[in-house]
Amino acid sequence: MSAALTVVLRPAGQRLEVTLNTPEPLPVAALMLGKPPEEVAVLLPRLFNLCGAAQGHAARLALGLQVDEAPSRREILRDHLAKLCLIWPKFLGLAPQPLPAAWAEGGTALQHWLWGGTKPADLWQFVTSGQGLAPLMATLGHAFAPGEAVAVLPPLTDPMAATAQENSPAGRMAEDPLMRQAEARFGRGPFWRALGRILDLHHLAQMPTVTETRQPGLAVVAAARGTYALSARAEAGMVTALARVTPTDHLLAPGGALALSLATLPAAKAGLAALVIDILDPCVAVSVEELAHA
Repeated sequence: MSAALTVVLRPAGQRLEVTLNTPEPLPVAALMLGKPPEEVAVLLPRLFNLCGAAQGHAARLALGLQVDEAPSRREILRDHLAKLCLIWPKFLGLAPQPLPAAWAEGGTALQHWLWGGTKPADLWQFVTSGQGLAPLMATLGHAFAPGEAVAVLPPLTDPMAATAQENSPAGRMAEDPLMRQAEARFGRGPFWRALGRILDLHHLAQMPTVTETRQPGLAVVAAARGTYALSARAEAGMVTALARVTPTDHLLAPGGALALSLATLPAAKAGLAALVIDILDPCVAVSVEELAHA
C-alpha cells in the first residue's frame, strides 16, 4: 500500500518556492478494525513496503502480544546501509559499494567498517581520512554549503501528534559530539542528517532497537526513518481502535523538515533537490516538478 507525494519547486530569487501536494491518508485503521489482534499484527506490516517490521513490532507491543525486536533491528540496519552504500553514492557520482559482510550481525566489525577503525573524536579528521564512509561524507560536504537545505525543528516530544517535529535518525543522535560538530559547521542540513544515519548504525550495531510503551495501548518504536508510534485497543478479542503516526507524517506536516529543507536550498542547486528528499526519506513515492520563474 502506498501513496504519492508531488514536490513542486519554483525559483523565487535566490531560493526556491516549495509546494507539497501531499497524498491522502491511507485508510489503515478501517482495514484493521474488527479483526483479532494477532491478525492485525500480521497484516499491518504486509500493507507497507517500508518499515514493515517496525510497524508489526509496534502493533504487537500496543496490543499486548509477544514481541521480537530482532526483525525491526535488522530492518533498520539494512535500510541505513542501502542508503550509505548504494543509493547516496549514485546521487553523488560515487561508485556504489557492497554491503559489509555479516552486516545483520552488527557488532564491532560493522562499527569499524563505518569509520575505518574506531569511532573518531574529531569529525573533520575522519572526513579527510579517506577511511570507512569518509569519502561519501566528504563529497556530501562539498555538495552543500553551510546553511543550505537546513531545517531546525522542535525535538520529538509527542510522537502521536502529526506536527512538525524532528523525527529522524539524526534526531535520535542529535546529542552525540560528532553531530554537534557537524551542526556547528553546516547546520541541520544533509550532512548532519547523513551523519545521523551513520551514528544510528554505530549505535544499533551494539544495542537493541528502542522500544517504549508510554501507557497501555501505546507503542513507540525505532524505525529506519525515525520513531514510529501506534496506539491500539482491543475488546472481546477484536481490535476496536487503531491510530498510527509515522516519521513521514512529521516530515510532511506544515513547517516540517521537507518543506523547510527545500526552502533553504539555493535555486541554483535545484538539481540536488532529489538528493535532499532522499536523505529526508519520506516513506512514499515522490515526484519532483521544477517550474520556471513566474
